[in-house]
Amino acid sequence: MKHANFEDKLAGIVEMDDVYIEGKKSGGKRGRGAPGKTSVVGMKSRGGDVMAFVVANLKADTLEKLIRDSVSIEAEMLITDELKSYKKAAKGYAHEAVKHSETFVNGNVHTMGVENMWSLFRRAIIGVYHRVSSKYLQAYLDEFVFRFNNRHNEDIVEAVLVNC
Repeated sequence: MKHANFEDKLAGIVEMDDVYIEGKKSGGKRGRGAPGKTSVVGMKSRGGDVMAFVVANLKADTLEKLIRDSVSIEAEMLITDELKSYKKAAKGYAHEAVKHSETFVNGNVHTMGVENMWSLFRRAIIGVYHRVSSKYLQAYLDEFVFRFNNRHNEDIVEAVLVNC
């Protein structure tokens, strides 16, 4: 179920977004830079697969390596939010950023697909996994990504067994 099973890089229109998992349950700072949270980056090819990775930080160098390893240079467009690191990391790609402070959708420029995936993952933490630790977070992400990418596969159990 690991993301390493991907043979092809994401192509077409690719959405990329980051989220934070864990941390304080109430009070305190929220979002980017909140203490005790683990940074996770996800990418979704519209009409295709998703990938998700635990990352050490959201600096441009970290994100650039992730993009190069996961997104085809021939991708039609890479869409992110307005985090400055994304702009620098996406050099060499056709890149558009949606400004969430103004709107969530600007024509075809949005990250709603990958944000939907994050919504489902957060719901899975509550209803399926109940709690995840940062130590095993990548394993939970790998399973979730496998399940998400195979959600229309009627033989998902066979797909798991073949990979065993």
